[in-house]
Amino acid sequence: MVSRSYSNLLDLASGQFPSLCRGEKRFPRVKTVAGVLSELDDEASNSVSSDAPSSVNQERVIIVGNQLPLRVHYKSESENGGRYFSWDQDSLLLQLKDGLAEDVEIVYVGCLREQIDPSEQDSVAHTLFENFKCVPTFLPPELFTKFYHGFCKQHLWPLFHYMLPLSPDLGGRFDRSLWQAYVSVNKIFADKVMEVISPDDDYVWVHDYHLMVLPTFLRKRCNRVKLGFFLHSPFPSSEIYRTLPVRDEILRALLNSDLIGFHTFDYARHFLSCCSRMLGLSYQSKRGYIGLEYYGRTVSIKILPVGIHMGQLKSVMNLPETEVRVAELREQFKGQTVMLGVDDMDIFKGISLKLLAMEQLLLQQPDKRGKVVLVQIANPARGRGKDVQEVQSETSATVKRINAAFGKAGYRPVILIDTPLQFYERIAYYVIAECCLVTAVRDGMNLIPYEYVISRQGNANLDRALGLGPTVPKKSMLVVSEFIGCSPSLSGAVRVNPWNIDSVAEAMESGLTIPDSEKQLRHEKHHRFVSTHDVAFWARSFLQDLERACREHVKRRCWGIGFGLGFRVIALDPSFRKLSLEHIVSAYKRTKNRAILLDCDGTMMMQSSVSTNPNVEAVKVLNSLCKDSKNVVFLVSGKDKRKLSEWFSSCENLGIAAEHGYFVRYDNDADWEICKPISNFDWKHVAEPVMQLYAETTDGSFIETKESALVWNYRYADRDFGSCQAKELLDHLESVLANEPVSVKSGQYIVEVKPQGINKGLVAERLFATMQQKGMLPDFVLCIGDDRSDEDMFEVISSARTTFSLSPVAEVFACTVGQKPSKAKYYVEDTSEILRMLEGLASASEQATTNGIPTSKQGIFDK
Repeated sequence: MVSRSYSNLLDLASGQFPSLCRGEKRFPRVKTVAGVLSELDDEASNSVSSDAPSSVNQERVIIVGNQLPLRVHYKSESENGGRYFSWDQDSLLLQLKDGLAEDVEIVYVGCLREQIDPSEQDSVAHTLFENFKCVPTFLPPELFTKFYHGFCKQHLWPLFHYMLPLSPDLGGRFDRSLWQAYVSVNKIFADKVMEVISPDDDYVWVHDYHLMVLPTFLRKRCNRVKLGFFLHSPFPSSEIYRTLPVRDEILRALLNSDLIGFHTFDYARHFLSCCSRMLGLSYQSKRGYIGLEYYGRTVSIKILPVGIHMGQLKSVMNLPETEVRVAELREQFKGQTVMLGVDDMDIFKGISLKLLAMEQLLLQQPDKRGKVVLVQIANPARGRGKDVQEVQSETSATVKRINAAFGKAGYRPVILIDTPLQFYERIAYYVIAECCLVTAVRDGMNLIPYEYVISRQGNANLDRALGLGPTVPKKSMLVVSEFIGCSPSLSGAVRVNPWNIDSVAEAMESGLTIPDSEKQLRHEKHHRFVSTHDVAFWARSFLQDLERACREHVKRRCWGIGFGLGFRVIALDPSFRKLSLEHIVSAYKRTKNRAILLDCDGTMMMQSSVSTNPNVEAVKVLNSLCKDSKNVVFLVSGKDKRKLSEWFSSCENLGIAAEHGYFVRYDNDADWEICKPISNFDWKHVAEPVMQLYAETTDGSFIETKESALVWNYRYADRDFGSCQAKELLDHLESVLANEPVSVKSGQYIVEVKPQGINKGLVAERLFATMQQKGMLPDFVLCIGDDRSDEDMFEVISSARTTFSLSPVAEVFACTVGQKPSKAKYYVEDTSEILRMLEGLASASEQATTNGIPTSKQGIFDK
């Protein structure tokens, strides 16, 4: 039965999908908490914190993929008919279990390759779970077609391979009904995972672009789920990805994972760029790990290419039929040099470009005719439609043309094999090929070069079939496209731009003419890498990083917020909570010596506002608070003193700290004081030219010159470029100012240089010390800020009790804006909520006046 808590998401669909799972057998859930076992997907569970303790171990891993690693077989009528299942040894999901310890239980969730009649689904599900630990997701044919052949293959697959839907013929226009089917299928997968998961113990590993919104469904059901996601396809640049109408929904869904894996740095970089440009998120690299901060959670990024299954490949190489086939092919191509291509028959594999390069080679090198053969193995296409038909017809026509032009009796320059081959037959072609060509125009990982390298390493039986002695050094040659995932890890390959036909033809010639000694060195290098970075290494490394990424779960309090695909989890310190208006007003009323410290930008004023001036309501409420003789109110800002004096001139008793506390003024009549005298500002002559250079080369950035500091602001620059420039500038300034008494820090859209020791914490320390000298130990402290610079104030306030700067019974409210990791113990949602709270405090002061308690004040710092 479809979860009630997801009705809002299923409204996206046609309205018929909630009945899809009715009648299916549900596996018993594992009870993980004491007491009554309740539905984990109950609506109420989405709005409460997830505080149950969790232990980190990998006793069970739930692997979720589009297809289960199973094959379906049908017995002949003579054997009484029937259906039976076996493991699909070629499935990556099955092969990765080699990277796990033997005592780790693996449960698979996915679709079957065959449609199962609804009347048989319960019995099939029971059989698969009992015999294979597989949980099948039975999708109605119409829904599966819309999901897989529709949204996955018509929208995501072309877009992720850099094909824009510029016309209905190229990928097709965005069809929202296909997106609705995609969401609904991911929801069904989530239902199946929840049937078998033990949320506190199990790890969930989701695979590939078919299930990119699944993390949101699982995170909503269980805030602490230990969830990893690996993308097996390319991730496009932000300029391509941003054309997808549901771009934000998919990004936010992926960010509900704990660990996101990519094959190459380029794919990860594109994803991070999309998060920066579209969601405004920044990332940090620390000790080799890349992490995105997302609502208090750190989403880790993993970069590691998948490998091949060495055991399976070597076992097939040892088969007698492999040796026989190698001997046959050696005889067939006697006196000829074989180049090999192995590709799926789809538009991104570049088969036709490779054939054109072969034609160019034969035109330019007549001596190669009759001696060089290109064997092109074309695997069946995974998709379907007009694109596949066009590739097939173009490939066939090109092969015929080349063979007609350059072929002769007993010689065909191009041999196209477009019928399915057994794995041992493919290995036999690898073994006899002098050079392997993988020239896809865009591809994910592509393991063909890895298989080729291991096959060329051979064994004693294959050496005998080739007529090689046991001491003959092995050699191989690879020509690979720059645009495939395995290219960066094959440093000995000849890399080509597949669109450049001349370049590919030259690379083919190099593959044939490079000296054997060079081929041997390249082969040794590749073999060493491929044999040590196999699929087991990849799986083991990913799960180790997933365990590391989930270690902090037990220490965090998690809250789920948002609706539909906008759902996300906020991870907070257990003591972190929202500041209640009733709570603070109650404390305010019963205290007498109050210290109130308020940040300016982002606290009293909205940072995103077009106007940079404080609004009338903010000034009015500050004035009201300042009139109460029990209050000392300080505005603490990074702005310069001139601007702050102008903005708050009507607040006579308001204390102001400018430039992060370098300047302090206790009220309108007082003079500005320097909190910490600095005698030397010569460093400005060094820092300013450097900042000017970056301001000139970063459109939209500018320099703010203050008396005590210099600030490079890139708020109006391109986010991605500005962030990149900020990192460069930070590094540059730290280098040139290494011997100066300054600190260089980055903030929200800024890089700032200021004297060491100047921070907002100084203001709090000075205020408490002054009040203590006047015999006024604060018994109420309210401090509100929104960014990293305010954390210094929170730290001072938190430790003030231990330094006896506060009354022993003081009520302390350190409060940050928004739910995010902070040294503050409280949070408020936004500026409007802060104003409402301050208005409540001001009303309490006015009420005290009405009741006969005097609030007219003489400045407490008056001499």
